[in-house]
Amino acid sequence: MTGSTTSDRAPVASGTPQTDIAAQVETLIAQMSLEDKVAMMSGKGFFEALQEDDRVWGARPYRAGSGNERLGLSPLWFTDGPRGVTRGNSTCFPCTMARGATFDADLELRIGEAMGVEARAQGCNFSGAVCINLLRHPAWGRAQETYGEDSYHLGVMGTAMGTGIQTHNVIGTVKHFALNSMENARFKVNVKADERALHEVYLPHFKHCLDAGIASVMSAYNKVNGEFTGQDRVLLTDILRDEWKFEGFVHSDWVRGVHKVYGASAGLDIENPEPLVFGEKLVAAVNEGTVEPEVIDRACRRILRTQLRFAAQQDPLPAYGPELIASEAHRALALEAAQKCAVLLENDGTLPLAKTAKIAMLGRLAAMENTGDNGSSRVRPTYVVTPLQGLQRLLGEEAVTHADETDLANATAVAAQADAVVVMVGYTAKEEGEYIMGDIALGADQKKVPGRPSLSPVPIGGDRVSLGLPDDQVALIRAAVASGKPVVVSIVAGSAVMVEAWRKDVNAILMSFYAGMEGGTALAQVLLGLVNPSGKLPFSVARDTDHYPFFDRDADEITYDLWHGYTKLERDGNTPRYAFGHGLSYTGFDYRAITARLGAQTIEVTAAVTNTGTLAGEEVAQCYIGAPGVEAQRAVKQLKGFARVALAPGETKVVRFSVPLDQMRWRDGAHWRLESGDYRVFVGGSSAQVLSTHIRVPSHQG
Repeated sequence: MTGSTTSDRAPVASGTPQTDIAAQVETLIAQMSLEDKVAMMSGKGFFEALQEDDRVWGARPYRAGSGNERLGLSPLWFTDGPRGVTRGNSTCFPCTMARGATFDADLELRIGEAMGVEARAQGCNFSGAVCINLLRHPAWGRAQETYGEDSYHLGVMGTAMGTGIQTHNVIGTVKHFALNSMENARFKVNVKADERALHEVYLPHFKHCLDAGIASVMSAYNKVNGEFTGQDRVLLTDILRDEWKFEGFVHSDWVRGVHKVYGASAGLDIENPEPLVFGEKLVAAVNEGTVEPEVIDRACRRILRTQLRFAAQQDPLPAYGPELIASEAHRALALEAAQKCAVLLENDGTLPLAKTAKIAMLGRLAAMENTGDNGSSRVRPTYVVTPLQGLQRLLGEEAVTHADETDLANATAVAAQADAVVVMVGYTAKEEGEYIMGDIALGADQKKVPGRPSLSPVPIGGDRVSLGLPDDQVALIRAAVASGKPVVVSIVAGSAVMVEAWRKDVNAILMSFYAGMEGGTALAQVLLGLVNPSGKLPFSVARDTDHYPFFDRDADEITYDLWHGYTKLERDGNTPRYAFGHGLSYTGFDYRAITARLGAQTIEVTAAVTNTGTLAGEEVAQCYIGAPGVEAQRAVKQLKGFARVALAPGETKVVRFSVPLDQMRWRDGAHWRLESGDYRVFVGGSSAQVLSTHIRVPSHQG
């Protein structure tokens, strides 16, 4: 399919009331045999399609459940992914982590809308773009696919993305549920977490998105407390349905996402991409009495209720034609995201560079199309602007020279002839990404599965083996420094990179991430001061790798507790190199006049932000709150609000945050408790640079 047609959507009229949809669901179910119903509970045709498409992931929409030709019911047609629709030549946006650095929920909503449009224009009505797994450790290979280390931030940004996608009647799914934050061992690892860690740290962002209306959930590969998540009744029924009242459907990750037919009874509604466990085995289990017929009907109700509700809604656009794919407006949106995601980590005044400067750009990454992982999130745009191209287009080819790490003496010589040096360092899909074989996201298992294509024996991607730069890149930085010219280092990566070995020798450091198809354009604009950097780190960069939680990429079992990121650094008294929320500008910002008052069910916070410099800029004001921590140990402070503020030179604006008291509760067994006492309230430009006040929450508020 190349565009949205009537057959892409379920057979209901636009504007059908919910009561009528419920009735139609029952009518459809009544007309289905057991085999018909079970057929709705799995994808179909994936392996055959993959063979026909030379194993190119995303070459077509994938049938991911539902559908009944006899009844005129369309299947769910699935597409990834987090940085753009993985079909055709879609718009390639900056990776999710880069967009997390924008702290711009409105921008993320607009990007979600663009992805929804491009999905519909390419025959898809089901998207796996909302990845909100928490970054527990920066070595995680798929860190680039999520927004950062903070649960509140994840929830806000994921909600914006999912809401945007669903605006165009594409069903969004949040993934991977849950506690999936390591890659190489994802098919086997058992993640142990107690009640507090589970509900206070690793689940709130999922609930945030689902409460906002995101309509489906993808389970993860890993185990949680001894059970694979795709067949975990605690996660899929006790928490998701009974406690959270989620009414949408749950589907598995691609291949090996479910292991036993009792996954259906546990709450998994669809096995993707093929009925390797469900299908005939599930029919037999019902006939043998080991799975109740109501389990099948319940799953079909969830699928149909969601699908028909979306089909009944009128489309915002009259048509979704191919001209909407990677349109000029969407490419402009990709550029805006790339401009806003760049994080200025350090600067002694070298940046911005003079527009008349002769610049040496060093590093193989400078001339490489490097938009991120080559797994299930891969996007194939019609073009990618490299960093070298971006600078050359602005300054002219004669003003920008290039050398790389293969000849350090030449790199030093090239740098010596320039006015300033920009060194591009970091990673590619070979060093971090989805742990895959070949070019499809089917994981690292090489065992032959019936009906499944053979896989290449050479893995790519996976969890990082080091948090530092490769030795040849460190040597390249030193070669640039040896030229005696000002040196700017730009880091391309999906999460934190250790800088201790070389940071004192350079003049400025920029975190530029995998910045999408227009990344080179944006980087050049930032380097030359045409764009004032405004990104903020969505993770902490430690001074020592030992300050991060324990990480074993080959683990069979691992324990996740309450502490990671900035909460762990503050608890342990370890000062980060760059704090969560850190990011400099070419202007300056000052905070004053913080206030906090107790509302009926909220803490109301205000603070004034002033642009103290001579350039217009945007600041991300952040609100943190720290609980008393008497009843139970709590974080020193946790993010509870953020706002992007545009300020002219000398301008002051008041930022306001309304924090529900419910967000301050802690999990005590199966219950939530609000602790009374003095709460610290912080507002500032990072977790480490804040003003503070306090407010008392009386016991009757609990």
